[in-house]
Amino acid sequence: MNRQNIILVASAAIATALAMLAVPAIGQHPHQAPPAVSGPAPDPAPQDRVVPDSSGAMQQSFAPVVKRTAPAVVNVYSSVNVQRSNCPYANDPFWASFYCGGNAQVRSEKVDNSLGSGVIVGSDGIIVTNNHVVEAGEEFRVVLNDRREFQAELVMKDPRTDLAVLRIDPKGQTLPSLSYADTRNVQIGDLVLAIGNPFGVGQTVTSGIVSALARTDVGASDIGSFIQTDASINPGNSGGALVDMEGRLVGVNSMIFSKGGGSNGIGFAIPAEMVKRVVDAAVHGGSLVRPWLGAKGTTIDGTKAAALGLDRPRGVLISAVYAGGPADKAGLREGDVVLTVDGREVFDDRGMKFIAATKAEGETVSLSVLRGGKVRDVSVRMAAPPGTSQAEVVQVSGQNPFTGAVVVELTPALAEEVGLDAFNGGMLVYTVPPRTIARNVGFQPGDIIREINGTTIRTKADFESAIRRAESSPPATWRLATERNGQRIESELRGR
Repeated sequence: MNRQNIILVASAAIATALAMLAVPAIGQHPHQAPPAVSGPAPDPAPQDRVVPDSSGAMQQSFAPVVKRTAPAVVNVYSSVNVQRSNCPYANDPFWASFYCGGNAQVRSEKVDNSLGSGVIVGSDGIIVTNNHVVEAGEEFRVVLNDRREFQAELVMKDPRTDLAVLRIDPKGQTLPSLSYADTRNVQIGDLVLAIGNPFGVGQTVTSGIVSALARTDVGASDIGSFIQTDASINPGNSGGALVDMEGRLVGVNSMIFSKGGGSNGIGFAIPAEMVKRVVDAAVHGGSLVRPWLGAKGTTIDGTKAAALGLDRPRGVLISAVYAGGPADKAGLREGDVVLTVDGREVFDDRGMKFIAATKAEGETVSLSVLRGGKVRDVSVRMAAPPGTSQAEVVQVSGQNPFTGAVVVELTPALAEEVGLDAFNGGMLVYTVPPRTIARNVGFQPGDIIREINGTTIRTKADFESAIRRAESSPPATWRLATERNGQRIESELRGR
C-alpha cells in the first residue's frame, strides 16, 4: 500500500469517527442534553487534545514522531553456549569411551536463544528491555536501527516487573535515546505508536490508542499495572517502545492477549514510571530496593461499597497492617478504605502496591483514606520490608518429618521478592533432595510450613523450637499444617 492509499484509508477512518460523534445515542433526542452521571467529577486534565477538523488535519502523518523515536529502539539478541560432540554417546562417559575412544571431539557453539526489542534510555548506552527476553541468555548482542552491532552487558534484571537493563559501549558516541513520559497524565484514547521487531522481520511501527490504564489483572506479578493498547504487538515486540505523539516513552511493550499467538489488538506495556524506577536503580547501584506499604487489602464490590457508604465500588479495603511497618507507623488501620494513592484512584491491592513500588526508599506517598464515614489524608514514608531476601537457609537434620529438606524463614523481604504473602511468616521449603524423609513424606519446594503440633510457625526460632520439643518427647502423631499454592493442607503423621 503506497503513501497516498494509506492517507486515503486513514482519512476515511477518521471521517467515519467524526460522523459517529454527530449521531445521538440510542434513546436520546438530538436536542436533549445527555443525562447527568452520578459520582465525583473527573479530575481536571490537560486540554491539549483536539479532534481533526479539516481535510488538512486528516492528512497529517506520524512520520515526524517515528523519525525522532525509531533510532532509539534496538534489536536484542540473547544467546547461550552449547557444547556439541561428534560422539552420539557423549552424555555417557562409559559408552563414549567404548564406542568413540579418543576420537570424541567437543566444540562450543553459540546458539541464539531469543530475539526481542529494547529501548535506549541513556545516550551513553543504557538500554531497557523485558526480563523474559534475556532471562535464559548468557551473552547479549544489540543491533541499532542503523545496523551497528554491540556486545551488551546485563546490568540488572527484575522478574517481578519483567524488566532488564543492558549497557553497551558506544565508544564515546552519543546515542539517540528516549525521554520518559509522565504516565500520570496519560489518558484513555491518547494516540500511541508501538515500535519493535515483530517475528524478527525488522523494525516495525504500528499505531493505536491507549485502550485502558492500570490493568492489574494480567501477568503474574502482584505489582503489575499495565497500559493497554490496541496498537499491534506481536512476538519480537517484547521490550520495544510505546511512545506518545511527543516522542516520549510511555511504556515498554511486554505482552499480548492472544489465543492464537498473534496480535488481537490487546497489548500491554509497563508504564514509564516503573521503567524509570528500575533503570535508575540499575544505573546507580545495580540492585532494586522495592519499598512497601506494609498493608494489604481486598477489592470492594457492590455489596461492600453499599455497606461502607460509597457511591460506587472503588478503593481498597485494608485487611491487614504489618506491625511496625510504614502503614502502621503512619496510622493506617485495618478496616480503612484507601481511595487514592498520590491522587490516583485504586481499585485493588495490586494497583495500590504498584504506585508504592514506583517510589524510592525514604520517599512519601499520600493516601486518601475513608474511615468512619470521613475522608482523611495519610502520609506514609516508604521503607524496605524488614528482613532480607537472602535469608539464611537451613538443612533440617534429626528424626522428624522435615529431615533432609532445606528451609528458609519467610521474612517480609523474601516474601515480597518471591511474590508471597509477607504478613504471616512461616518457613519456606526451598529444596527437597531425593531419598530423604522430607521427600518420602511428600514435601515439595514452595511449600510453607504454618503449624507443627499446634504451634504457629512464623520465624526460624519458632520452627527450631517446635522441632526440639517434639524430638525431646516424640509424639505419637505429628500434626502439621502447610500451605501449597495458596491452599492449606493439614496432615497427621504417625511418630516413631
